[in-house]
Amino acid sequence: MYWVEKIICRIADYLYSKYPRPFPDKVRLTDCRIISHRGEHDNKNTIENTLKAFDIALENKIFGIEFDLRWTKDLKPVVFHDRNTKRLFKKNLNINETTFSDLKSSIPQIPSLADTISRYGKKLHLMVEMKEEFYPEPVYQAGVLKDLFSALEPVKDYHLISLSPRIFDIIGFVPETAFIPVARFNTERISEIALKKNYGGIAGHYLLIPDSMFKKHTDNNQKIGTGFIGSQNSLFRELNRGAEWIFSNDAAKLQAILSHILKNQI
Repeated sequence: MYWVEKIICRIADYLYSKYPRPFPDKVRLTDCRIISHRGEHDNKNTIENTLKAFDIALENKIFGIEFDLRWTKDLKPVVFHDRNTKRLFKKNLNINETTFSDLKSSIPQIPSLADTISRYGKKLHLMVEMKEEFYPEPVYQAGVLKDLFSALEPVKDYHLISLSPRIFDIIGFVPETAFIPVARFNTERISEIALKKNYGGIAGHYLLIPDSMFKKHTDNNQKIGTGFIGSQNSLFRELNRGAEWIFSNDAAKLQAILSHILKNQI
């Protein structure tokens, strides 16, 4: 199913990139917030979710970064997408079965959440994806996160996002508007949850969020984030529909396009 989904998305991306779109108005261009998905990476020279990938986003003056949060065996939060490190580092380590010291000793490129916040807090907007996994000590773990984010202001400096919004129930130190549930093929359900709980908005693939849903959320002062945008035409389409957060694997390119427009045509 994953590969079918990926192929469909690639075909859609290609088609949408070729279809010209009207130029967005000044307000939508100015309000656009580009988010680098797992940092600027190619997983060859620069690996996703690493300080190097995030440094490139910072150097390119991108608004924010999205990254993934997981817990080690000794309950230290680290920045990594997969449960296992094999895909990216060819080492068979499960994050939740490995202590932080052993993980850093084996794969020093994996950053801690503490280092990531310290390095980029208030410099980049942080979209922190909480992965669906077992929280053995939820009160303690929530306390760890509260301490780490204490120097930042929720909503202004960071949001917590997740494909499994029930994980937000563990977190009690931020307002509901700091939570952004992410939809896949359950867009209607995620939309209903976000509206019912007064979350900050929703995010998801642009193919799965119809125009009617945009209106429903913007009418309730909630924001929409769409991904993964890779071309100017697709960027214009999403801005014209009312998206404010633009998640992208080509964020530096999109930021350059946006910055050029804002500098020269407005």
